[in-house]
Amino acid sequence: MDIAINLDTRGGVPMHRQLYEELRRAILAGRLAPGQRVPSTRALAHALGVSRATVTQSYEDLLSEGYFQAAHGSGTFVSHQLPEEMLRAESSRAETESPRQPSAQARLSAYGESISRAWLERQTEFEGPISFHHWRPDLEGFPSKEWGRLLARQCRAARGAMLDYASSSQGHSRLREAIARYIGRSRAVSCDPDQVIIVSGSQQAIDLVARVIVNRGDLIAVEDPGYLGARQIFLANGAKLFPVPVDEEGALVGRLAGRAAAKTRLVYVTPSHQFPTGALLTLARRLELIGWAAARGAVIIEDDYDSEYRYCGRPVPALQGLDQSGSVVYVGTFSKVLFPSLRLGYMVAPRSMVEVLARAKWLTDRQAPTLEQYALADFINEGHLERHIRRMRTLYDRRRAALVRALAANLGERVEVLGENAGMHLMARIRSKLSDREIIGRAAREGVGLVSASHYYLGSGGEGEFIFGYADLGERRIQEGIRRLARALA
Repeated sequence: MDIAINLDTRGGVPMHRQLYEELRRAILAGRLAPGQRVPSTRALAHALGVSRATVTQSYEDLLSEGYFQAAHGSGTFVSHQLPEEMLRAESSRAETESPRQPSAQARLSAYGESISRAWLERQTEFEGPISFHHWRPDLEGFPSKEWGRLLARQCRAARGAMLDYASSSQGHSRLREAIARYIGRSRAVSCDPDQVIIVSGSQQAIDLVARVIVNRGDLIAVEDPGYLGARQIFLANGAKLFPVPVDEEGALVGRLAGRAAAKTRLVYVTPSHQFPTGALLTLARRLELIGWAAARGAVIIEDDYDSEYRYCGRPVPALQGLDQSGSVVYVGTFSKVLFPSLRLGYMVAPRSMVEVLARAKWLTDRQAPTLEQYALADFINEGHLERHIRRMRTLYDRRRAALVRALAANLGERVEVLGENAGMHLMARIRSKLSDREIIGRAAREGVGLVSASHYYLGSGGEGEFIFGYADLGERRIQEGIRRLARALA
C-alpha cells in the first residue's frame, strides 16, 4: 500500500488506535480510494513492524464502523459508501489547507496537556462467553420493580421545587439525611447531613478534592498497586505520585514517615477492600495514618470501595469515624451496590472543606439528577438498600467460594489466592513460565476473559497476578471458566 503511516512507539496511545486513526484519516482525505483493496493483516503488520493482532484490531474497528468492507475469499476493501457528512467535512478541509501545512490546533492549557499525558485506556471489555472482568455487579438481582415504582412515584409528584434549579449544589436534603444515617449505622461514619455532598460517583468526588487541594508539583501518596482512575485525576492536576506498597495488611503507611514523602499534601487509600489486592487496612495502620495526616496537615481521601461486602471477620470502622482532626474526606458510590448507570455517589467532607467543595461542585455541574435523588432517598429510607445488600452479600459469598474452590481444584499449587474475604473480586497469583500477555491470549482463545493486575502498578510489578471478578457470573460459569483457564495453561 503506497501510503505513509506514522506510528509513535513512545506515545501513550495504543498502537491499534494509532493505526486506526491513520487509516481513517487516509480514507476521509481520499488517499485511500473507495473500493481500493488494503493489504492483508499479515502483510501490513510485517511492513509496519507491529504485531498482527494490532493490525487485526484496527481492521475490525474500521469494519464495524463502515470504513472497510470484507469480501469472503477476496480480502478487505475501502467501503464505497462512507458517511456523507464526514466525507464532506474532510473534503472541505482538504481544499482549504495546504498539503504541506498542518491544520491549526487549539493550544491546550497546562491542565489539558496533563490530561493527555495522564490518560490510560481502560482494558477493553472481553466479548467471549466467560469474562472475569471486575467492574460489573450482578444486575439480575437488582429489585428493578421497587426502583421503578419509586421513580414513577416521583414522576407523578414532580412539581415546584423538584422541577426547578436546586437550591444547593450539595444535593437533595432528604437523600443527604438518609445517607448520613445509613453510613453511620453501617460504617461508623460520624457526620451531619450538612457534611454530605451528592456527586455523580466516586470519580467526581476524587476530582473535586484534587481541584481544591492540589497544586501543580504537589506530592500525592497512592497505593501501589492501586486504582487508575484516581491516579489519572492527580496527574491531570499536575501532581507527582508517591507510591505506597501494599501487603496483606493494606498500605504500608509507615513509608510516609520517610524523607521522600515529607511534602505529601494528599493521600488516597481504599482501606476496606484495597484495589486490586483485596487487603484490609488494619486498625493499627488506620490509626497510624490518621495520626500522620493530623501532624502534617495532610488530607486523606478514603474511598470506601466495596465495603458493603465482607464475608468473614468483624468489620473495621471507617477511617472517617476514627478521625478527630478533620483530615479525612470519605467517598462512597451506589454504582457498584445498585447498578452502574445510576450516577449517584457522595462524599463526607470535614466541616472546614464543605463550602469550598460545594462551590467546586456547583462550578462543575450544579446538581445531580433530581428525580433519582428523591427516589434513592425513598429506596434507602424504606429499607430496600440494606435488604438488597444482604441478598447480594449471600449471593456473592457463594460465587466467591465457588471461584476459590475451582481455582484450587483446577490449578492446585500453581495458584495463590489473595484478598478473597471481601468485595466483588479477588486477586490470584498464577505460577507459570508464560507471560501475562500469553496467558491472557491463551485464555481468550478458550473463551475466557482475564485482567492482569500489572496494569495497576506504577512500576513493573504484578507479573503473574490476575484479577478475578465473580459478581455477575453464576457458579457454573465460574467453574467452567476456570476449567478452560486450566486448559489454556496446560
